[in-house]
Amino acid sequence: MRPVSSNAFSTDAMLQIQQPVIRIDDAHHAYGDLRALNGLTFDLFPGELLGLLGPNGAGKTTIINCIAGRQKLSRGRIQIASEGRLCDQLGIVPQEVAVYQDLTILQNLTAFGRLHGVHAVELKQRVAQALSWAALESRRHALVNTLSGGMQRRLNIACSVLHQPKILLLDEPTVGIDPQSRERIYTMLDSLLEIGTAILLTTHQLDEAQSCCDRMAIIDGGQIIASGTFEELLGRTIGTSQQLNLKFTEQQRQVPSPLSLSEDGLEAAGYIDGSSQLPRLLNHFNMNRVSITTITMREPTLQQLFLHLTGKELRE
Repeated sequence: MRPVSSNAFSTDAMLQIQQPVIRIDDAHHAYGDLRALNGLTFDLFPGELLGLLGPNGAGKTTIINCIAGRQKLSRGRIQIASEGRLCDQLGIVPQEVAVYQDLTILQNLTAFGRLHGVHAVELKQRVAQALSWAALESRRHALVNTLSGGMQRRLNIACSVLHQPKILLLDEPTVGIDPQSRERIYTMLDSLLEIGTAILLTTHQLDEAQSCCDRMAIIDGGQIIASGTFEELLGRTIGTSQQLNLKFTEQQRQVPSPLSLSEDGLEAAGYIDGSSQLPRLLNHFNMNRVSITTITMREPTLQQLFLHLTGKELRE
């Protein structure tokens, strides 16, 4: 997976000098009395992988469908900077695999290339490139319904970019697939980003989003509640403190702040600045002859940040 690039300037400052390929401004949409989008606003930039993250029902799929023209906003605006027909500028990969199950890989690629209007002179070469790109050459004559879930996902993505769109919309592209296929999909996406394709990705795989997305926009209740790089989001929310966990050989009655003692008194945990607070805490236990069996330090994760922003209540 591609490491997220770092820069001396903040992401917000860097984006101010670019023009977005998609600008969503005050987007509203409702299903009856249910507000799916409630003033959603964000931008997507060339060569950027933007992770759109949120609980079930937050509005992720709705905004994907609205960008794709499958649904209309009741209020607000979606502005696509690219010129020409919308279908020529967009590649779309929905949640459910959308390829022809009773055709082969090769037949699917050829069919989708024609549907996307790829000229016959170029189609054969693009199909060959797509087979290599998605690591499907050896199975090109296999029927789709005989393929693994990961292979079908890779084929679906390959079919969606044969017309070389400037924008790719991916709705949960790695759900239910093996780690090897997931790794290959992100390798495929890396090559698109290198040529300037803008990618909007919705996912519940927060570890993937943390390691692969350039920016993340967290959506809840139909609106963006936070956006930025992982480091920027941490700085604005839970901070960069590390979680310290200690296990003792004997039951303790109290521990110094900022640690909290477990009910059985055999463990303590808390968030600390490791460089300054850890020596003080360890010295305290040493002076009081407290024996520690295990010391664990954990960096803050996107999951912790996500739950901090959206809460732990189930969304079903």
